[in-house]
Amino acid sequence: MTIAAPGPTSSATVTDKGAGPLLRAWRERRRISQLELALRAESSARHISFVETGRSRPSEKLLLRLAEHLDVPVRERNTLLMAAGYAPRFAETPLDDPALDALRDGMQRLIQGYEPYPALVVDAGYTVVAANRGIAMLLEGVSAELMTPAPNAMRLTLHPLGLAPRIRNLREWRGHLLAQMEREIALYRSGRLRALYEEVSAYPVPGEGGGEEPAEPVPYFALPMRIEHGGRLLSFVSSISTFNTPMDVTVAELAIETFLPADPATAAYLHALAG
Repeated sequence: MTIAAPGPTSSATVTDKGAGPLLRAWRERRRISQLELALRAESSARHISFVETGRSRPSEKLLLRLAEHLDVPVRERNTLLMAAGYAPRFAETPLDDPALDALRDGMQRLIQGYEPYPALVVDAGYTVVAANRGIAMLLEGVSAELMTPAPNAMRLTLHPLGLAPRIRNLREWRGHLLAQMEREIALYRSGRLRALYEEVSAYPVPGEGGGEEPAEPVPYFALPMRIEHGGRLLSFVSSISTFNTPMDVTVAELAIETFLPADPATAAYLHALAG
């Protein structure tokens, strides 16, 4: 697959009560006291209290510093700024914009260089914006309706017409993915992500195809996805990478997921296919 532009991710709406209520919500979500936040941001608990109650309007610099210490996502930092009456600081450049040519080329080279192992790039809503031939191999036999117009990694994995029937430890892997989405919903407060979660969590769980797990499972260093392909049982552990200190909303919401063979047999099989 080649890189495609992701759709917009829904965000919290700007209120007419200033940035205070939004800031308080983020602080409470992070379970940080006003005093602790003040110490981190080199302010005072009194001033933080005044900001949260609307008695004081924070400077743009202070608001960004508070957002950084609360680990507020880049998209929501713009929301905070606009609620306080400031212009958004972070652009949201379409992924197909020429300004991101170097980024797109770099990601494509990165996932191609990972072959024959699977790797893909997704946006904040799990839309697949790029994938290598290792992913294409795993998706062989997946229903065409899941591949268009924009494939979604969660649907491809958990839908009964997707990979789900071939994943031998589906209940474990499904639980891992749903827990991951729950954490991201709490972080990003995304309506788009919440709708996706409700959809995929409602999919029926098919029988875990291809037989039972062995009586004495092979020990792994991380939870693997155990999936059938071509009559073989392959095992992968996944790793997710994001960009450090992104200055653009689009870039901040991209994630590169790579699948590492969890045993020598899987690695040998993939290299044999590539050869």
